[in-house]
Amino acid sequence: MNAEASKDSAKKSLGKRVVERVFPKVPDFFKLLGEQSAVVGVTAGFLVEYMGSSSAEVAKKITECEYEGDRLKVQNLTLLNEAFSTPIDREDIHRAIINLDEIINSCKTIVVEMDADLLGVKADKFCIEMAAYLKEGAEAIAAGYGKLGSDPKAGRADADKAEKAVKKFTKSYRRALAELFQDNDFHNIFRRKEIYTQLSHAALRMNVCNSTLLDIVVKLT
Repeated sequence: MNAEASKDSAKKSLGKRVVERVFPKVPDFFKLLGEQSAVVGVTAGFLVEYMGSSSAEVAKKITECEYEGDRLKVQNLTLLNEAFSTPIDREDIHRAIINLDEIINSCKTIVVEMDADLLGVKADKFCIEMAAYLKEGAEAIAAGYGKLGSDPKAGRADADKAEKAVKKFTKSYRRALAELFQDNDFHNIFRRKEIYTQLSHAALRMNVCNSTLLDIVVKLT
């Protein structure tokens, strides 16, 4: 490379650095939310598996999912805080990041509290049913967030699936409470209601994530 070519290359390199400093590259938040929501779907799947087995190995997998979820939450919040601009409202991204992580946290809490060393609660038909609806909704949400960067309009169908899953969960939750309060064993009522409450908390967070997904879809289409 001759001296003139070297000078041209240096000027281009300097110009590129100046542009990048003034207009920093925007992180691919759609991809980041897709990755985070995928972990939610996997975690909910493990929760269903745990309800049917009480397996310590499955419980460990849920714990590992929580660690990965925390890592992604911190990463995504850091990128959001440092981002010069975002493709959608910052509030929507922040809401999605926080509530996606809370679904995973709830799954971990459920498993910890069901353990024999704490509440010692075995999954009943309602726990299994509600966990299945959580899985159904979480996988739909993961599919919806995963499409935001390529085909956001298609995410509406996934959001509809998630909404239906939440409605089915709510009906199951109400039936579970109605039957539980027919029991005369107050210790059992207390312990099992705590598990139902944690399941409900996960469903509530899932509903927030779904509302956020719909908000984003509307703004992008």
